[in-house]
This record gives sequence, C-alpha cells and structure tokens, in this order.
Amino acid sequence: MAARTGKQVLQRFRENPPNLWINGERVTDPTTHPSTRNAVNSLAALYDMQHSPELVEKMTVTSPTSGDLVGRSFVIPKSKEDLCRRSEMHKVWADASLGHMGRTPDYMNVNVMAAGTAGEYFAQIQPRFGENIANYFEYVRENDLTLTHALTSPQIDKSKQVNEFDDPYIALGVVKETSSGIIVRGARMLATLPLSDEILIFPSTVLKGGSDLKPYALGFSVPNTAEGLRFQCREPLDLGRSHADHPLGSRFDEMDALVIFDDVLVPWERVFLIDDVDLANQAYGQTGAVLHMAHQVVNLKIAKTEAILGTLQSVINMIGTSDYPHVQEMVAEVIVTLEIMKALKIASEETASLNRYGVMTPGRGPLDAARNYYPAVHRRLIEILQLCSSSGLIMIPTEADRLGEGSADIKKFLQGKNGDSDERLKLFRLAWDMSLSSFGGRQGLYEQFFFGDPVRMKQALYGIYDRQPYVDRINAFIANDGEPNA
Repeated sequence: MAARTGKQVLQRFRENPPNLWINGERVTDPTTHPSTRNAVNSLAALYDMQHSPELVEKMTVTSPTSGDLVGRSFVIPKSKEDLCRRSEMHKVWADASLGHMGRTPDYMNVNVMAAGTAGEYFAQIQPRFGENIANYFEYVRENDLTLTHALTSPQIDKSKQVNEFDDPYIALGVVKETSSGIIVRGARMLATLPLSDEILIFPSTVLKGGSDLKPYALGFSVPNTAEGLRFQCREPLDLGRSHADHPLGSRFDEMDALVIFDDVLVPWERVFLIDDVDLANQAYGQTGAVLHMAHQVVNLKIAKTEAILGTLQSVINMIGTSDYPHVQEMVAEVIVTLEIMKALKIASEETASLNRYGVMTPGRGPLDAARNYYPAVHRRLIEILQLCSSSGLIMIPTEADRLGEGSADIKKFLQGKNGDSDERLKLFRLAWDMSLSSFGGRQGLYEQFFFGDPVRMKQALYGIYDRQPYVDRINAFIANDGEPNA
C-alpha cells in the first residue's frame, strides 16, 4: 500500500476502531462519535495532503522496497539535504494545525525509522529482536500506519520505584514468556493520539535499579485492537461547539489516554526489547530516535510560535495598539523566540552527522537547547498574548449571540479598529482558544512537560554536555602568566 489518503484513514477507523473509552462508554466508531469525529477528520486531512498535486513531492518519497510513494517522514536520511527536505514535510503538517497537534503521525514515524535502522542495538539482547524492529519499521512505512506511544508509569507514589508498589503490575511489565510471545500487564500514561492504528511501547523513563527492574525493561508494539488493551481517555476538549466558537478545540483535540494492558499477548515478532535495564535506559539515545523526534518537534514549535505571532499581531492591528511601546516590546519577545527556534533547527541540520547505523542524524546540542528552552518560554508567549488581548479575551460572545436578537448591539460595541464585530470576535476566539480555554490550558501544561520534567531535563543536559573543552581553555588562559607577545 502506498501513502494513505484521508478516505482510507477513515475507513480503517470504521473497520478497526481502537479500544477507546470516553465518558464511561466505548467508542465504537471514532468517525461519528461527537468527541472524536472532528479530530479524526483533521487527522485524515493530513493524509490527504500527501496526495495534493502541489505537495506530493514535498510530502512523499519512493519506498526502497515496494517502489510506492510513502510518507517522507519514513525516509532514512543519508545526507543533510535529506534532513532538510524531511523538515519541510514536518512543517507542512505542523502548519495545518497551527502547531497545536503535538503528536501528528510524523513524530512516531521518525521514531520507528531510527529504531528500525538500529537493529543491531536490539539484537544485543536476542538476534531476532533486531530483525523484528527492522521488519516493523518496514511494515509501518508500507502501510502508512498511525502510531501512538506511552512512556510514563501511573502517578501512584513517586517516592517509590515501580517494583515497590503493593501490586507489581501497576506499572507495565512482563508477566511471563510463552511460546507465542510475552504476556504484559499494567498501565502507562500518557498516550496522546490514541486515535491511531497501533501503539509502540518503547523503554520508559530511566529505570533506576538492577535486575529486580527487568520486568519493566521492555519494548514492543501491538494493534490498538489487541485483546486486553484499552485506552481510558480524559475528558474531551471538543465540546461540540462550532469552529467559530472553538477554532482549535473543535478541530485538534487529539486526546490523551491512560493505556491499560490486561494480560495482553505480544507475539514474539512484535517484541523488540526485554530483560535488559541498561539497554532499555539507553535506547532512545543510542538509536538516535530522540534526536529525530526532537527535530520534528522543533518544526512543530516553530509553527506554533509563528501562529502565536500572527494571532498576536492581528489582535494588535484589530484594536489599534500597534504604536504602544510596551506592546512593541512584547511582540519583539515573540519574534526573538521564533528566530531562536528557527536558528536551532538550522543548526541541528548543519551539525548533523552519520550515526553508527549510517543514518544522518541531527546535531544534539541545538536540539537539547530547544527542548529545554521552549517549554519555559512558551508560558511567556501565552502571557504576552493574554496581556495584549486583555479584556477582549473575556468579552467574546458566542456565534449564537452574534446571530441572535442582540446581534445589533454586538455589531456596534464589539467591532474593531480594523474589522467588524464578526472579524474581531473570530480572531479573539482564536486567541482565547490558544491561551485561556480548556484546550489552551491543556496546551500550556503539555508544552511544559513535552519532553519530561523540566528540572530533570536540565539535569540530563548537565550530565551529557561536554564542558571540558571550555574548562581547559580557561585553565590554559590562567596558566599563561608570561609576557604578551611583542
């Protein structure tokens, strides 16, 4: 199968719906359920872009095995040019949601690509595991599947290791091995985009311990229809309102879920890693997956920052505050953030190098900087949008109000300097959905913890960043107490 169309995506959801539970009920058809249909349609629209005559060359690439056109996010980059062309593809999908879908399919596509090309890493445990991950990458690419994943254990008692709970299968772990595969039990959070075909469980956040943590060191994949697997979704943020009232929430609530495994059988051909805590802890870094995923994310954050800047300037134009010095200063902050993120993306591509598996991998330094910088600065971007919009974010009647008996008053009192009331209120609804609505609130928290706890992220950066050359330079300078050269 070549790159899928939106119609094919919708048909697969109808025929093989993931086991989703929302508001106490199972979602039997995500394409019609009021809490999921809009998000599913937005996802399908992404796949249709692959077939747009204007975009097909940018969005797809020829498969090395089938000769079909497949998504460019599956490309195995061999050059910096390959990375840059893939980056353009990431940006197209990111722009489609104004950067407000955090887990578009290309995020996991580059993950499975990096893992699939690093078969020898997984083969250190068992030779067949290396073959399994390579085969799985090809399977996902050739069928253009949408994947989700889940990394962290349920938030029960963070003072304990997962093996110290009264129930050893609160956290996802291996129950036993059978001739057919492994039986897994437990749960993980946070599975974003459970509106997908399969789940890829990769090693969780760092396991601190020895052999007693082996049951929790695992990597595998299963379809989202697997027996014993279910997604317990959070409260929906798509409230059934119009696009005019909830321009983002009514389109892009990709959903988050607790994924529960009740003695799920994982066939051996879908097992990639078990029993080795050290290899589990290093999997993302050693395969290069984390860098390819971060490269996709930087493109996403650039798209989101551009959208915030565009909305911010539109608000300022609408209400006539563009000449205020403090407003100009705040807009400049957003511009600086945007240019920093764009520079870090370019730097990651310019400093890319072939990894041990022959894959051109973005430079780590710029991506680690972006991963640590953006979660904190995003809060400031939203604050600026709120400050510049001020009470306008609160006084936004609904679409029904604008069309109802009080429409004349709304047209009179809620018009803008550079737009009528309809234009002004649609704009402010967008700013509100970015910054103040339940959808906007979720976006803010999601950004803060996108790659993990911010403190631990900085600790990890401290641990891996090579600072010794700069220490050596200072020591050499101090030691040189001779006379300056004539």
